Order: sequence, then C-alpha cells, then structure tokens
Amino acid sequence: MHRPPNLICESLLIAETIDYLVSVGGRDSAVNLVEYVMNIRRPDAVLAVKLANDLVERDPRLLLDGDFVELFETDHAAIDIGETGFVVFDLETTGAKAPPCRITEIGAFRVKCGFVTESFHTLVNPQTSIPPFITSLTGISDAMVADAPLFCDVVDDFLAFINDSVLVAHNARFDMGFLNHEIGRVYEDYCLVNPSLCTVQLARKILPDIDNHKLKTVANYFSIDLINHHRAGDDAHATAKIFVNLLEDLRAAGVRDLGGVRKYVTRSTYARRSKITA
Repeated sequence: MHRPPNLICESLLIAETIDYLVSVGGRDSAVNLVEYVMNIRRPDAVLAVKLANDLVERDPRLLLDGDFVELFETDHAAIDIGETGFVVFDLETTGAKAPPCRITEIGAFRVKCGFVTESFHTLVNPQTSIPPFITSLTGISDAMVADAPLFCDVVDDFLAFINDSVLVAHNARFDMGFLNHEIGRVYEDYCLVNPSLCTVQLARKILPDIDNHKLKTVANYFSIDLINHHRAGDDAHATAKIFVNLLEDLRAAGVRDLGGVRKYVTRSTYARRSKITA
C-alpha cells in the first residue's frame, strides 16, 4: 500500500532510531545505528545498510546517504504564519471518544494569505450505528451515511488535500485525536506529521473577555454566520473565518511564526495569572 508522505511511523523501533540519531547529532553510520537499535553486534556493513534502508523506507524523517543514516525533521517552529498554508477542518463523530467512536463527516477549508479558498467535504460511513442523541445534535442519521464511503476510501484524498499544511481545528485535541485514530486503522503505526493549532486556545488568549469560547460564541463575536452548527462543512467554514481574524490579531501583536504563536499563547496565560495574583 502506498503511504502518503505526511505520515510518520509511531513504532517503537522507529522511535528508538530517532532518539539514537538525536543523541549523536542527527547522523551516524548504518553499522553503528543497527548495532545500537537492533542489538546486532558488529553487523556486516552491507547487511547494516539493507536493514537501515528498511527503517528509512518506513519514515520520511529518515534519510540514507551512502553508508550513513540522517535524521531530517522540519523546523515547525520556524514556519511563517503569513506565508504558509493552513487547512482548517472539523469532524462529526458517533461520540466523544475514539475508540470506540468513529467519524461520520469531514469538512475542511484551505486558508492561505488570509483568504479561505478550496474545500473538502464528505460524509463517512462509520460502520456502526449513530446514537439518537448524536443524530438529534448533528442531523446525521444512519440512513444518510449508509451509502457514504468508508474512511479508508477517503483517507488518501484527504491526506493529499492536507499535504504539508498546518492543521487548525476548534478543540484541536479532539479532532486530531479522532483523525489520527482513524489513520492508524488504515495505516497501522502511522499518524500525521503536520503541526496543529487550536482556535479554542487562541481565542481564549486573544479574546479573554467574551462569555465563553464555544464555536458559536466566537463566530458571533466576529459577526460570522454559523447556520448549520454541528455539521462538519459549516463548522469548518466558520472556524476558517474565525482563524483568519485570529491570524490578523496575532500579526498585529508581532507574532510571525508558529513557534511565536505557541510562545504567545503561553506568555498570555502567564501574564493573565500574574495580573490576577497581583
């Protein structure tokens, strides 16, 4: 099975390989790597290269340069938020936790240079029944998803749509958790390499005085229409518009890169706590 390039391996062997390369400065001979990671004493050089190549083929962060293995990791912190592409997405699911719950709908929009552009949308057959409460909340019923594609049928198209973008969601931990769980069902031991941002966290720091930071409340603050709440396409579109506004506030505060966004969020939290303490 062809593996999309924006997936990284979570296997213990790959994790140990990366930890080892980090400890030696990011590059070492295949012989040393195989001896340490695979516990093969004084391996033959040809065999070591073959075994190292098997590791390299499993993860895009690893490169084989002749008889040496190198670690190549993108510096996500240096990503320029004014130049990079974002994909703002939302998922509807059969419940709050994966597993056992599954995805029923995916909605996503690209954001580039402050503009919302292309979209991705599909219902997903969760291969399980949708609880009545979820149907009443989202309007998505078993009948609606009966003929929808399975996640395994749409995952490659969605990963291609994402490509190397920074991912954004309202409560990103929830959506990223579900997405990586479903990806792991199709590509065992793999998850997304893409960095992510959470508009709930950003809104809490940038808009500390609004009543709450639910999607509808933040959308109302920015005068953004949210008509079909709890449908992935409409929620993702509203979140994308919210994110464009939050990006403007970040740039106005002098934040220029992804590392700066994360420092800004942390610094804002500390400043607010200090003010309350004083």
